[in-house]
Amino acid sequence: MITDNFSPAAATAPSPWVARFAPLVPAGGTALDLACGGGRHSRLLAGLGHPVLAVDRDAAALASLAGVAGVTTLAADLEGPLDAPWPLAGRRFAGIVVANYLHRPRLPDLAALLDATGVLIYETFMVGNERHGKPSRPDFLLRSQELLAWAQALGWRVVAFEEGEVGGAAGQRPAVVQRLCAVAGEVAVRL
Repeated sequence: MITDNFSPAAATAPSPWVARFAPLVPAGGTALDLACGGGRHSRLLAGLGHPVLAVDRDAAALASLAGVAGVTTLAADLEGPLDAPWPLAGRRFAGIVVANYLHRPRLPDLAALLDATGVLIYETFMVGNERHGKPSRPDFLLRSQELLAWAQALGWRVVAFEEGEVGGAAGQRPAVVQRLCAVAGEVAVRL
């Protein structure tokens, strides 16, 4: 069992997984916080000196980022029809953070967003989480080692990977998650 704090109060704090690997994003490189919600990781990345594009379909959630230095927001439906223009087409990012979000049909588009020298930090729910509540639909749950296989198929170097049950202690919401940090190109890994 991996441990983590999934308490309601932690929903506004950066994920420890993301915070651990965010310093690997190349200095000064633009970062993407995909499906950012209230922007907890956008704030973290901007605080590390990265220009950040925070993307979410919820304009009200994005409004909480107004005035945060270094953060630009984009309200976009990331799950629109696959034949519709991808709102991030042609963009490249030194770092991409995805937390608590999965839309498999767009994984190839997501991969194309990572710079030739970049870092992907991904953390979301996996099969088994349905016994703890939402998300519970298979479309929103990774299969065992799915992120790992995806990153390896792209030729990215996996810095860290884990999956399993988290939380469950007093005040913590249990969940089943999968986490990945992978790098493309010659990113210096200093942990």
